[in-house]
Amino acid sequence: MATKASRSAARIMMAPAVILLLGWMLVPLTMTLYFSFKRYLPLRGDSLERGLDWVGFENYARFLSSSSFWPSVQTTLIMVGGVLLITVVLGVLLALLLDQPFWGQGVVRILVIAPFFVMPTVSALVWKNMFMDPVNGILAHLWRFFGAEPVSWLSDASLQSVIMIVSWQWLPFATLILLTAIQSLDGEQLEAAEMDGAPALKRFWFIILPHLSRAITIVVLIQTIFLLSIFAEIFVTTGGAFGTRTLTYLIFQRVIDSQNIGLGSAGGVYAIILANIVAIFLMRIVGKNLDK
Repeated sequence: MATKASRSAARIMMAPAVILLLGWMLVPLTMTLYFSFKRYLPLRGDSLERGLDWVGFENYARFLSSSSFWPSVQTTLIMVGGVLLITVVLGVLLALLLDQPFWGQGVVRILVIAPFFVMPTVSALVWKNMFMDPVNGILAHLWRFFGAEPVSWLSDASLQSVIMIVSWQWLPFATLILLTAIQSLDGEQLEAAEMDGAPALKRFWFIILPHLSRAITIVVLIQTIFLLSIFAEIFVTTGGAFGTRTLTYLIFQRVIDSQNIGLGSAGGVYAIILANIVAIFLMRIVGKNLDK
């Protein structure tokens, strides 16, 4: 049983890590808020030593009034929702498949998980040049083999293509979490249901899926945090064109075009607000499974 002295010692030992973590988060956030109320053009000679012009909420109003702001928010939410839908559904199916005994199971599991360790820029380049190229890509050759006209994926189906690329990279993560959850399921429940004559679909719907609810919740929450800041895949493939400009990419473009760090900081604050709104929504709707 922990004593008062041991709890105090634990707090003292944890204090440096907690302070470092708070500093790691609060310092960039404070600087972002500070710059968002300033006009900061470092490439045009502005410097922190000489002081910056106070513009109040001008950067916020300028960013919000942009015709690209709400479309970028919509694109962000569509992309996050599409990737989550694909990774969760296919993740469950792959986890069920990998849970079955077959020859070479260990090797197959490693190959399934491998894409998660590929850098986003590398995976995007591979998909762009090897698979989706309308002239020399594998999909183009496959289309010609069946007598069809190759598709210019990154221009004709750009948003779907980026969703496919990001889903390919995050599918192993979802599969790994869900496979671990399936392996923790008590096999006696499935055996009893099978002996009672329950078909495979009902065993999945009433036993396996409820057991996976917590794991699915964890997958959704963790992936959403990272998917809201998708950037590398868009930068490499479409450059934000053809309706693939997310809020993160819009912030990048605004900083590059205007060279105004203050404007980009205001966009960053909007991104933080959007992330918190989505997080609160998920915790209320999906996160209830964590308390069961």
